Amino acid sequence: MPRSSPRASARRDTHVLSVRDAERRFGDLLVFTAVDVDVAAGTCCAVTGSNGAGKSTLLRCLVGADRLDRGTVTIDGSAADESSPAQRAAVASVLGDVATFAHLTAHEHLQLVALAHGMPDPAGVASRTLCDVGLADASDQLPVTLSSGQRHRLALASAFVRPRRLLVLDEPEHHLDPAGRAWLAGRIADEKARGCAVVLASHDPDLVAAVADDTVDADSWR
Repeated sequence: MPRSSPRASARRDTHVLSVRDAERRFGDLLVFTAVDVDVAAGTCCAVTGSNGAGKSTLLRCLVGADRLDRGTVTIDGSAADESSPAQRAAVASVLGDVATFAHLTAHEHLQLVALAHGMPDPAGVASRTLCDVGLADASDQLPVTLSSGQRHRLALASAFVRPRRLLVLDEPEHHLDPAGRAWLAGRIADEKARGCAVVLASHDPDLVAAVADDTVDADSWR
């Protein structure tokens, strides 16, 4: 059995995200209850399960786009707080469609996101990320002119141009062909290698098998 390096082991011993006894209801509808999740630095947790099982709702609660009715979410040991500048700088997410600036090109959009998050050389970061996600040839296009697959890659790029300790992705394989999904698996592996904790909800068993260190079955939550 291959042995982890001390550096990798140290990453895995550090919980970037901890969820305890999480519950969410919409009126009388119980979405999930008694959910516990830990995600260490340099690891990926995949949330799987059927449509409507609450995967997306949990991810929204992790990043502050929704709230729990009971339980806690902590990031790097502190209670999740979307008003905290430190946590806003630590968490990047792609949950469904990502808003873009209608009159900015793909490159200008990414450059602005990188600049807003204090990245050095935002223009260079934007250029390199566009190449990484396969959009170098579309860098001067407006988002509205991109195909659905290209817009999804741009949404992913919006997360990759900013600093992050925790990356939260909701069905990141959406709109990607087999080659694109293979690229995505490699990109998530790169995120783990640099010490980022990753949480993703996915219906793609091949992607889950390729990148997940742990899985959580949303169908068991109720």
